Amino acid sequence: MGFDHERLDVYRTALDFLEFTDSLIASLPRGRANLSDQLSRASLSILANVAEGAGKTSPADKRRHYTIARGSSTESAALLDACHRLKLVPESDHRRGKEMLTRIVAMLVKLAQSLERR
Repeated sequence: MGFDHERLDVYRTALDFLEFTDSLIASLPRGRANLSDQLSRASLSILANVAEGAGKTSPADKRRHYTIARGSSTESAALLDACHRLKLVPESDHRRGKEMLTRIVAMLVKLAQSLERR
């Protein structure tokens, strides 16, 4: 792996989540483009901000991008909740997505905290 972000477990998990949301979005009924678009953008934002943060040299810049990724993760969790409440996704998919996001958020919090001490 040639880039710093490719070595991060949080990046690989964010890729898994992106793949998960892509298949979930494909199963949403027509007329739910607003949810589809928002979930697509939020899940991609997690991945992009982790990668961008890993590429920064300043600890403050890294931390800022990891914090943005964490925000996109919680946004994704809320969108999954909305899809579940509207009965657009089954319980098993809702639970799986939330488990991935919980893991992603925990890793991002640890990364951001480690940069505070520098």
